[in-house]
Amino acid sequence: MKKLREFIPELVAIGLLIVAFIVSAAREPRFLDVAYLFDRSTLYTETALLAIALTLVIVAGHIDLSCTAILALVGALVTTLHSKGLSFGFCAALAPVLGGLLGAINGWLIAKRRLPSLVVTLGTMALFRGCAQILLGDHSLPVPESFQHFEKLAIPHTYFHAPLFLVLAFAVAAGLLLHKTVFGRYVGAVGTNTEAARYSGVPVPDVLMRLFILSGAVAGVAALTLLSRLGVARFDHARGLELDAITAVVLGGTSIFGGRGTIFGSIAALLLIGVVQTGMGVAGVKAEIQVTVIGILLLVAVLLANLTARKKR
Repeated sequence: MKKLREFIPELVAIGLLIVAFIVSAAREPRFLDVAYLFDRSTLYTETALLAIALTLVIVAGHIDLSCTAILALVGALVTTLHSKGLSFGFCAALAPVLGGLLGAINGWLIAKRRLPSLVVTLGTMALFRGCAQILLGDHSLPVPESFQHFEKLAIPHTYFHAPLFLVLAFAVAAGLLLHKTVFGRYVGAVGTNTEAARYSGVPVPDVLMRLFILSGAVAGVAALTLLSRLGVARFDHARGLELDAITAVVLGGTSIFGGRGTIFGSIAALLLIGVVQTGMGVAGVKAEIQVTVIGILLLVAVLLANLTARKKR
């Protein structure tokens, strides 16, 4: 029972997910169509990838607001390099590397110069998005047709699309990294008390550097999935998506102050957001009301998590 209490935030997210699914299925029969559900899930591939990386960053007590700007800039760089004559396969292989290098800029400023991650990533969010706009302007650059429609790839005679496997692979890898490795314990220690972790011998700057490089590299992978789905690169790709990813992470039980969180909770919360948004969308609910409902869900989750933490103390 005591162990179960530790996962109250995740259980709340799962409970809300079940309720949202039942209500949506009662109003819209398509929610009982497995093919429809799997097809809709591909729209959340990029948000899921960003949320997985952000879970690790937030557990460490930091934030990365620049992840979607990195996504847009990597997409712009990949398509621009291809337009200059390089093979698209080679450019696509560079995407995680480019994302990691951009993440390293955040990491250096935060880990080595000890600047607040909120301020640093807010600044680089504008910087990277501006660089993408300089490269592409208000135009878009297409990707080869052979690279498009990754989201439609599926195992024959099944509903399992390629993006689902990609997200599951990243979720499992991140979960093992966070909960089963020394590095994962370091991440939790840094988020719980940075100074105490430093005095305990935890290499805090190295941990933070690696986290932001990882966040950038995952954003680079997300850039490829978005390029494949939309078929073009634009400077404004994924604008605002970082807020959806952060909402999923916090709604899934990760403490915004650091020290606690699970990948499972973030994925469950993202499914909840997807079900709520899709259910309201097919019911004809206006976009501004959808945003309001998601905001209410987030506030409820944060309040419940805060009450649980107070009870523990």
